[in-house]
Amino acid sequence: MNDAEPTFTSNLELLRWVGWAQQQAGLDWIRERGLSHQQSFALGFLVQNPGSIQRDIAEMTRTTPASVSSLLQGLEARGLIERRTESGNERSKRVYATSAGTELISGFDTAMRAAEDIILAPLDEAERETLHGLLTKITSVLPQPTRQ
Repeated sequence: MNDAEPTFTSNLELLRWVGWAQQQAGLDWIRERGLSHQQSFALGFLVQNPGSIQRDIAEMTRTTPASVSSLLQGLEARGLIERRTESGNERSKRVYATSAGTELISGFDTAMRAAEDIILAPLDEAERETLHGLLTKITSVLPQPTRQ
């Protein structure tokens, strides 16, 4: 180990390092597509929840409606989303990912599986199974994370 590599002594510090490596792989994938983290998050949400309203997106991103409006303007200018006015209610606009937006982020899950393979490359199959079993045991007693 050279001097530039961090030295972690606790298991949780090591787990954070692994999480950081996974996060960096995700951020690199997003940046290669010219998206910010928030843009990719919102676009992914719209692919899974077509026709959402801006308030839904604001709640999901935990930001203000004004910030969401600006975020959506950027995605709309690139042709990645479209806002449609519902008939009879000109004030209510539903937001949809376009086919270009859907295609742009379509490989994220595959990229994250590839990142996992790279991160876990030093482990053989038996070690991976052992690690999975230990992490499953630990997480079985933890509160479930909430998705918003």
